[in-house]
Amino acid sequence: MHYYRYSNAEVSCWYKYLLFSYNIVFWLAGVAFLAAGLWAWSEKGVLSDLTKVTGLHGLDPVVLVLMVGTVMFTLGFAGCVGALRENICLLQFFCGTIVFIFLLEMAAAVLAFLFQDWVRDRVKEFFENNIKSYRDDIDLQNLIDSLQKMNHCCGAQSPDDWDFNIYFNCSSESKSREKCGVPFSCCIPDPAQKVVNTQCGYDVRKKSKSQWDDQIFVKGCIPALEAWLPRNIYIVAGVFIAVSLLQIFGIFLARTLISDIEAVKAGNAF
Repeated sequence: MHYYRYSNAEVSCWYKYLLFSYNIVFWLAGVAFLAAGLWAWSEKGVLSDLTKVTGLHGLDPVVLVLMVGTVMFTLGFAGCVGALRENICLLQFFCGTIVFIFLLEMAAAVLAFLFQDWVRDRVKEFFENNIKSYRDDIDLQNLIDSLQKMNHCCGAQSPDDWDFNIYFNCSSESKSREKCGVPFSCCIPDPAQKVVNTQCGYDVRKKSKSQWDDQIFVKGCIPALEAWLPRNIYIVAGVFIAVSLLQIFGIFLARTLISDIEAVKAGNAF
């Protein structure tokens, strides 16, 4: 007596094209990030002289954009091709990387909660290093200015942190006109002024500290961010949950498609 096995297993088109659509967004976003980063570097002349990146002691925001773009582009490409070609290796790479990123995010959140003082010290050190390089990179400058204006803050812990920058240092022998001042983003905006006064912070720190309140923000950006977080905890939690759910959804789609492909291959083996 002969026994025959008829397998009706097939790869689900629903999961296949849903995963493809999911990853095409990743891929297009990655292309956009890479294009924006390369354009920014070309404007700064970095593409013709890469030493401009290594010579910057602070953070070049463009590097972060390029790193995010590279990761998104690679994951999106692997997911798209893996889904269309039903390639288990590419799908496992995509799934494994998403799992790794998800676990990394969870670990970072837990460690940040458990070691708050250490995190605060590292953030302070990071911010001070970027203050030193404020005038070295236009993108870093714009990032710090935006942070100070949005949070109504100045420096890492106080406006005196701008002594870390050679142009704003009070004790420096530099002839800089900005000596003993602060960037314009530290200034309290005047509603009557429609044009930004970029010289409003000049010589501010030559005055007594009791006079600073009328002209500049006196709270540091680290205390300002620490005060902002409890007020917006639901927004932060909502964003974190939304990102986590998107990652879990991508992992589910990839694992389901891998299982379907393996089932079809097992069925065809008989």
